[in-house]
Amino acid sequence: MPLVLTNAARAARTAALRDFEGVAGIRELTATGMTHSQIHAHLAAGRWTRFGNAVVTHNGAPSRREREAVALINCGPRSVHTSFTAVQRWGLTGWERDEIHVLAPSGTVGLGLPNLRVHRVRDWGRVEQVRARRLQRLAPALVVAASSFARPRPACGILAAAVQQRLVTPNELQRALSLATRTRHRSTLMHAVADIAQGADALSEIDFGRLCRRAGLPAPRLQAVRVEPSGRRRYLDAEWERADGQVVAVEVDGAIHLKPLRWYDDQLRQNEVVIGGTILLRYPSVVVRTEEPLVVDQLRRILT
Repeated sequence: MPLVLTNAARAARTAALRDFEGVAGIRELTATGMTHSQIHAHLAAGRWTRFGNAVVTHNGAPSRREREAVALINCGPRSVHTSFTAVQRWGLTGWERDEIHVLAPSGTVGLGLPNLRVHRVRDWGRVEQVRARRLQRLAPALVVAASSFARPRPACGILAAAVQQRLVTPNELQRALSLATRTRHRSTLMHAVADIAQGADALSEIDFGRLCRRAGLPAPRLQAVRVEPSGRRRYLDAEWERADGQVVAVEVDGAIHLKPLRWYDDQLRQNEVVIGGTILLRYPSVVVRTEEPLVVDQLRRILT
């Protein structure tokens, strides 16, 4: 039997949990006037299900949103969603995780709930959150998610994806990273965000920018604009102007460029760039990642 809350009972509910109908804490239930015996009767009869200090007021499998509410109730009234859970609620796609990630004050004890990951913070006053939604703000939540990766590449990838999906700006990410001084891969992430700010919002372009820095090559202009005779605007991943005035450009092609229509369009685009007087080099993104000495050698020769 679903729980029906009176007006007085609704006022007793935590304001930030209003999005999570169908779940309530034991204290919230008793605030509605229910006794512990009545609650126990619903649980014993199998009409409701208890998860730690939270009760799901039906006997079916809890939904994703209900599991998120259960996690918050069990981590205390100040807890908020963070990391992958928060960024998914903010609308990021392609990085979903089954785990529920909660940010809570230091000393909070997770109750061993399945798929619950508790992140603890000592200085709770510095946590940037939307209290009405029990949600950490997107930029710092992305930093928490990025720091969970063992390798820097996917950590950079999730930041690039959030900018690419127009959910966050590079400036917001830079600020979040500047405050998160103990973040894993922080230096690499700062460089990646700087690349994103210059227009490199694809991970392959970020890899290329990092390659140039490691090799001591001049910093390229990213996402340089070309206007074709037809008036169509095109963007080149990177370009330099040599001392002799010759422009050298690079395109980094991901797997999508192997699709027939994209490949056809790329060939015509390359012709327009060359006709315009630019030297154009093209690299598959996998070569940028795995054949760095070869790429660097070619770039050094063409740039000098």
